[in-house]
Amino acid sequence: MNQSAALGGNASSSPIRRKVASIFIPVKNIERSRAWYCRLLGFDESERDILFGHICVLPLEGADVVLDTMPKWGGGEPDGATPIDTPVLMLPTSDLEASLAFIDALGAERVTDIEDGHWFVFKDPDGNKLMICRE
Repeated sequence: MNQSAALGGNASSSPIRRKVASIFIPVKNIERSRAWYCRLLGFDESERDILFGHICVLPLEGADVVLDTMPKWGGGEPDGATPIDTPVLMLPTSDLEASLAFIDALGAERVTDIEDGHWFVFKDPDGNKLMICRE
């Protein structure tokens, strides 16, 4: 039995849109993470509010990035919410080498050097892995 039949309809009957609206990234310190991600992505930090004491939304082309201390999902524990150990998102660049130098200047921990001439992975201050990929 295919998935559509198992759900009692066809694939087009899903009420869920085929779109990713936001990507949540667990962080331990919302102020520190807001500052770091604003530098990474070129936002004016003063224009990115902290909402409800634990969320900061960074609007990107496509899906927004939501920094969240995740109080409901372990953020209240001593070590905070568990960081994501695989690349959580891929950010495009037209200049991979300049992007690597920029990441190094931010003090980010490199996970890889440039691989296959197309991408590299690094960690944010909370240990979440991010990828930069040549467009």
